[in-house]
Amino acid sequence: MRVMLIGGTGFIGRHAVRELLESDHEVALIHRGQTPLAAEGCVAEFIGEHSLLADMRGELARWSPEVVVDFILGSAAQAAVTLDVFRGVARRIVALSSGDVYRAMAVLHRLESGPLEPVPLTEDSRLRAPGPTYSPETLAKLRSTFSWVDGDYDKVRVEQTLRSDPALPATILRLPMVYGPGDPLHRFFPVLKRIIDGRPAILYEQSYALSIPCRGYVENVAHAIVLAATREEAAGRTYNVADPFRFTEAEWTEKIGDALGWRGRILSLPREQVPKHLLLPYNFAQHLFMDSTRIRAELGYREPIALDVSIGRTIEWEQANPPRRIDPAMFDYAAEDEALQGASV
Repeated sequence: MRVMLIGGTGFIGRHAVRELLESDHEVALIHRGQTPLAAEGCVAEFIGEHSLLADMRGELARWSPEVVVDFILGSAAQAAVTLDVFRGVARRIVALSSGDVYRAMAVLHRLESGPLEPVPLTEDSRLRAPGPTYSPETLAKLRSTFSWVDGDYDKVRVEQTLRSDPALPATILRLPMVYGPGDPLHRFFPVLKRIIDGRPAILYEQSYALSIPCRGYVENVAHAIVLAATREEAAGRTYNVADPFRFTEAEWTEKIGDALGWRGRILSLPREQVPKHLLLPYNFAQHLFMDSTRIRAELGYREPIALDVSIGRTIEWEQANPPRRIDPAMFDYAAEDEALQGASV
C-alpha cells in the first residue's frame, strides 16, 4: 500500500515507519525537517507545517496515498485541514486520538463532577463534554513538549470533525499513556531516579497507589497503527489501543523495581502524611483502564514486544537519557525521609 504519515518522525511514528517498510509498503512522510528520518532514503519526504498542508496539496496528491495517518491532530481546525487536503486524494484517514476523550478523564482531572465512570473503558463508554481537556497549567506543560498542541486542543472535537465526512472514512485510535525509549515525558524517570539513588522506599498517596492507569509500549502502539493503516476493515472504526495489564500504579512501580533488582518498599500513606511535592490534584478514585478487545478481535492485534522486554528497554533508555531539566524540588528526599519515619512510628 501507499501510506503517507503526517508527523511520523517522532516517538511513535519512527517505529510505524520501520514496520511499514519491513512489510514492503510504500511510505511518504510529511514533517518539519527537524527530526532525522528513521529510514533515510527509503521514503518520500515532504517538508512543511501541518498548517500549510493546503499549500502542498498538489504535490501530495501526485504521490497519491491510499491511506493517510495523522499523528498530530489536536484541534478541530487541524482535523478540518487534513480532511480538506486529502478529500478526493486518499481512500481513508487513520487519526491518533487519546483516552482523554472519555468522561473518566474529566472526572480524574476534576473538570466534571458526578459519579465515577465504570471501567474498563470501552469504545462505547461515555465521552466528556467538548471543551477544555486539561487545566491551563497542564495544557501549558503539554504545549512545551508537543509543539503541535494548540490552545484549542480537544480530541473530542477532532473525532467529531473526522466523522463528519463519510466520503473520507476515518479510523480513530484512542491511545493510552505511551512509554518506551524516546518518551518525551520520561514517564518512568521519577521512579527510576529514586531506585538508582538508593531510596529505601517509594511513597505514594493511597488513592494514587491504588489507581489503575492505562499504558502502552511504544513499539506495540506503533504496531496497532500499522494494522489500522493496512487493514481495510478498519475503515470507519474506533479502537482503544492499550496493554491488557490491569496494574495499579503501585504494581507498575513494583515491576520497574523488580527489573532493577530493587529491594525497597512501596509505601502508600494517607494524604495528610504525604509530602507536598508528591501530592497530585486529581481524583484517583476514577480509574482510566481501557479495554482493547475490539482491535484484538477485529484486526488481530497482539503486542509484539513482551512486558518484561518493554520495561527493560525503557529503563535502559531512561538511564542513558535522563531529562535535560530535573526539578530538585520533586525529589525532596529529606521530606520523604521524615514522612517515612513518621509512618514507621
